[in-house]
Amino acid sequence: MKRIFSSKIDGLLTKFCIFLIMAALIVGMEGCDGNGYTPTSKDLEIWDWYDLDDIRDNLYGDHTLMNDLDSTTAGYAKLASEAANGGRGWQPIGSSEYDFFNGNFDGQGYEIRDLFINRPGEDYVGLFGYAYSGDIQDIGVVNATVIGAKWVGGLVGFIRGTVINSYSTGSVSGAEYDTYVGGLVGRNYVTVSNCHSSCTVTGDHVGGLVADNYGTISNSYSTGSVTGNERVGGLVGNNGDTVSNSYSTGSVTGNERVGGLVGANDGTVSKSYSTGNVSGTTGVGGLVGVNYYGSGGTVSNSYYNYDEVLINDENIITTGALFNEDFEQWMANDKFLDVNDRLPQEDGYYIVNNVTDFKQLLAFGEKATLKFRLKADLDLGDEPNFFIPCLAGEFDGNGHKISNLSFNFGFVYNVGLFGYLAPSGNVTGLAAENVDITGDESVGGLVGFNMGTVENSSSTGSVTGQGFVGGLVGYDWYSSDVSNSYFTGTVTGDRSSVGGLVGQNGGSVSNSYSSGSVTGNHVVGGLVGSNLGAYLVGTVSNSYSTASVTSDHNIGGLVGQNAGTVSNSYSSGSVTGNAVVGGLVGSNHEGTVSNSFWDTQTSGQTTSSGGIGKTTVQMKSIGTFSGAAWNIIAVGGPGEHNITYTWNIVVSTTYPFLSWQP
Repeated sequence: MKRIFSSKIDGLLTKFCIFLIMAALIVGMEGCDGNGYTPTSKDLEIWDWYDLDDIRDNLYGDHTLMNDLDSTTAGYAKLASEAANGGRGWQPIGSSEYDFFNGNFDGQGYEIRDLFINRPGEDYVGLFGYAYSGDIQDIGVVNATVIGAKWVGGLVGFIRGTVINSYSTGSVSGAEYDTYVGGLVGRNYVTVSNCHSSCTVTGDHVGGLVADNYGTISNSYSTGSVTGNERVGGLVGNNGDTVSNSYSTGSVTGNERVGGLVGANDGTVSKSYSTGNVSGTTGVGGLVGVNYYGSGGTVSNSYYNYDEVLINDENIITTGALFNEDFEQWMANDKFLDVNDRLPQEDGYYIVNNVTDFKQLLAFGEKATLKFRLKADLDLGDEPNFFIPCLAGEFDGNGHKISNLSFNFGFVYNVGLFGYLAPSGNVTGLAAENVDITGDESVGGLVGFNMGTVENSSSTGSVTGQGFVGGLVGYDWYSSDVSNSYFTGTVTGDRSSVGGLVGQNGGSVSNSYSSGSVTGNHVVGGLVGSNLGAYLVGTVSNSYSTASVTSDHNIGGLVGQNAGTVSNSYSSGSVTGNAVVGGLVGSNHEGTVSNSFWDTQTSGQTTSSGGIGKTTVQMKSIGTFSGAAWNIIAVGGPGEHNITYTWNIVVSTTYPFLSWQP
């Protein structure tokens, strides 16, 4: 019996041992990657270039750098020197979107020095080419020479993971066309934080730290010089997400959309600055080359030193400009300035008594909670090329005028007395008199790019730009409003969307008018160049133009191209063009035109894409308009007004005029 019992015990022990062995094997299998490969301790610790190269055999693993690597470290000549791989140098870890690094890399504060990569025909180039997720942290890539094609960075060409506490020095370059080249990262989709680069960077779309950002960049900086074609920035070439608490100091040179910090921005930039000089051809700025307000571009509490930074070899006000004293105080005071130290307050408004007070809006205009009130007429004749790039609060002109505004830099976007009026912004009761403005796109006598409200205001003088050029407002975004306002003077645009009052309208234009002359190449109107449809439902109502209009094609006495709505409006100015010419509307793209007229005699046009043509006699008859249900009444003379009606007319003497107008 004892023997039988002992046999059973032995059998159970044998089975239990087999179970333990199998369990151990299963646990071991769970540590394998998708190919059934199990990392060894050597794969996790990197001591030389051979170990670094072995990462590509374990792209999902955790890897730790144990010491510095340089040209004297084992494996350099074979793997990372100028002679390595047939002169192409280091082969990036993770070479494509199908063969990517998906692990973690901890540099422990060590450096990888003397890295050489010469792969001008290859995309995804850097120490790491394509990194999908995970962390790359605490690593310095020093004295690197990196040459690639499309996505190129000193540390990583393309990453959907995080880069933390890392830096690069040396030179990074890419092909001249359709490339994204960054001193540290080519394209970022998640996080770059506490990083910096001093690399010299060249390519097409170029950033001193990151070329193309669709993630978060924070607490980072760049100091190297940057040279590119378009979307070129000292820190970031193109920003589609977030940049905060960061800066750049290197010089920036490019062609289009060139900025000291960010080249093109339709994301958020906050608490950041730049100090490097900037050179470019179009869309150039000391902080941001072009800020796309309409697609979400936001710049807040971020600046450059106007007195120190040269833009095309001159001190120029663009988005983010601060005078030296203010910039230094802002830097010293944890990026904060107090408006209460500068302007007196009355009834909830900060009072502007003189030009010196008005210049304070350079620092405080972007504050949406602030309201300003003008207490006297101002003359900017002694302040050439001065304007306020951003107004996010309210400016009450209080019936006063600001005269002799001049600005003449044809490479700057968003230019007017106020370059950009935010959705929370409001300008009322203000006259911009005798303006002389030349800018690039979104150029207006009063507001360059409007997302807010302009009412009871006017501008006179000369406005010139490339596209989206208007006598009062260059670009009127959807949900914005222009009402009871006018422009008198000359408007000139070299490209499209040029209007006597508004260049391009996606919001509402009402009870307003324009007079003078309007000249452009394409989509030109006496009142509005382009009246948008679709989700930008542009409306023009109870408005008119007497301006003469000249263009090559898509030209109208009131609207050049209409895809929105036009109602109860008219035009009487001469219209001259070569193709798609209309007395009231040049071309109509599924828009509507109702109860609106043009003078067939003074315009020289007998046809229009909408509206009803009338003779001069008929245009001065109240019956023409009352018969179309206009809110109109006859008055005794041009100096008389009956403000209980929208429109007044002196029968047989005048065209209809707005009852509020002077």
